[in-house]
Amino acid sequence: MKTLVIIIHPTLENSLINKRWIEELKKYPNQYTLHNLYSLYPDEKIDVEKEQQLIEAHDSIVFQFPFYWFNCPPLLKKWLDEVFTYGWAYGSTSGYKVANKKIALAISAGITKEDYSASGRYKYTLEQLTTPFEVTFNYVKANYRPLFAFYNAENNPSTESIEENAKEYIAFLEAL
Repeated sequence: MKTLVIIIHPTLENSLINKRWIEELKKYPNQYTLHNLYSLYPDEKIDVEKEQQLIEAHDSIVFQFPFYWFNCPPLLKKWLDEVFTYGWAYGSTSGYKVANKKIALAISAGITKEDYSASGRYKYTLEQLTTPFEVTFNYVKANYRPLFAFYNAENNPSTESIEENAKEYIAFLEAL
């Protein structure tokens, strides 16, 4: 079954990393369903039923987004609030429609991995800063997987590092 990659980038046209990841994913149309939220919902009026059906049709889901202000783009938060509803994603009579689905994050981070460390500038790892996602996905009984990241996107990353990371992204997805 295909992996659903939900792309949440408000300015994708200006992205180096997320655009490159998408280009790489498009090489494997039989393996990945690409679902760009900002393109589909420029007015942020989410078709909840359509989104729930899409989730139900996939066993693996990856949320791909840039990490800024130590969080996700606002449309992802809105999407989670509206799509992961009581009675569908959780609750005693929900059937937990996301249960056992593999869920992961693919994040482009502007700063270095060293800055995201206990001894670094921000004192926390990216894994620690994304703990609310892990808790959310565990709450709906999904199978939360380790995250994938590209670090240092703000500092003119080399073409070689971007290309290597794009290949690593595919390997990450294949290993879900």
